[in-house]
Amino acid sequence: MNFSELFKLSGLLGRFSPDGRCLASCVQYRLVVRDVSTLQILQLYTCLDQIQYIEWSSDSLFILCAMYKRGIVQVWSLEQPDWHCKIDEGSAGLVASCWSPDGRHILNTTEFHLRITVWSLCTKSVSYIKYPKACQQGIAFTKDGRYMAVAERRDCKDFISIFVCSDWQLLRHFDAETQDLFGIEWAPNGCVLAVWDTCLEYKILLYSLDGRLLSTYRAYEWSLGIKSIAWSPSSQFLAIGSYDEKVRILNHVTWKKITEFEHPATIANTKTIVYKEVEKSPSVETERLSFPPTRALASSLFSTQSKYDISQVPVSLQYIKPVADRANPKMGIGMLAFSPDNCFLATKNDNIPNAVWIWDVQKLKLFVVLEQLCAIQSFQWDPRQPRLAVCTGNSKVYLWSPAGCVSVQVPMEGDFQIVSLSWHSSGDSMALLSKDNFCVCYLEREEV
Repeated sequence: MNFSELFKLSGLLGRFSPDGRCLASCVQYRLVVRDVSTLQILQLYTCLDQIQYIEWSSDSLFILCAMYKRGIVQVWSLEQPDWHCKIDEGSAGLVASCWSPDGRHILNTTEFHLRITVWSLCTKSVSYIKYPKACQQGIAFTKDGRYMAVAERRDCKDFISIFVCSDWQLLRHFDAETQDLFGIEWAPNGCVLAVWDTCLEYKILLYSLDGRLLSTYRAYEWSLGIKSIAWSPSSQFLAIGSYDEKVRILNHVTWKKITEFEHPATIANTKTIVYKEVEKSPSVETERLSFPPTRALASSLFSTQSKYDISQVPVSLQYIKPVADRANPKMGIGMLAFSPDNCFLATKNDNIPNAVWIWDVQKLKLFVVLEQLCAIQSFQWDPRQPRLAVCTGNSKVYLWSPAGCVSVQVPMEGDFQIVSLSWHSSGDSMALLSKDNFCVCYLEREEV
């Protein structure tokens, strides 16, 4: 593994372009675009205010920067650095901004979710979508970019509108049988739309493209419900993470539950491998000790390294009892992700914050548990192979694959606490992000 030097960053805004050639990052009101292979600066843009969100267009030719406080979006072109575009929502304000799949339209959601404004970069025309719902995930595009679903709220009822992205014509409009819709997400094949209710009501609805209700699933009543969902890349499985610390898997034929994965505090099954992170003090050969020690040696002398041990089952994991009288209690399945080959599902139970659970999707059982020393901040699958990268808010990055598990210390001076990471589309590198800095980690193909 090789690591680049540290670069400044604000707001965790570091993104690889979809074509994999560029890496965009923000420092306050500046947008920096670098070449991925050399990390040389290709373009430097200055925005009108501090950037709060960035997004690449699908063809990697444009990049939008949203400044929500000012109600402004600025768009920059990589091909024509002199070309610029400013969208000002004025008194309507701005709470969200995103690209359409064609990379030539921008969708801005105004304050109080009064409307979504669709701006065309080609014709400078404007369209409006009224009454968008204020929820966590209210806009969803199909993977092929042909259709868009929008959650709406009017007359105290929830509705779904499906639009054709090529001309923004309304294809279907139907009411969703939800109390208070929380999110929508298309299956990767674009045939089924999952719609789920607020956490106060356990309910997930599955609609076809023409608005027919295919199925409704409820696991239980009178308790906190759905916390997270994830479609498998093949669209054959829908994983639903709940506040009761279980993941339920629905199949795509009957939309009934085929199994549920529990996350107990004690791992008793002897077939489950538990990797436990342990700290070890670095050993230094006495011959190498020169005084004063070199900077690299000094930093290695005082940094604690870690490695994985395989624990003997049964293993008791660190369990945190949630505070019941607080909002958003730390409980239930907060993170879910399928591997790109459909073979594994990684989950995190917020009651057991230091563990990542990896399930074998083909055998529908627990395969591996990674028990870390610190709480899991983020994990993400390599887009090309079943390899999971994990970060826990320290200066290490952890990699798991079916071949084994490894802990890697990022060789940086000072405090570099990795709280987020993202893979390059090739799977050969990843960006490691902290609150104020980022670096790029390059992996050889054989590793892990």
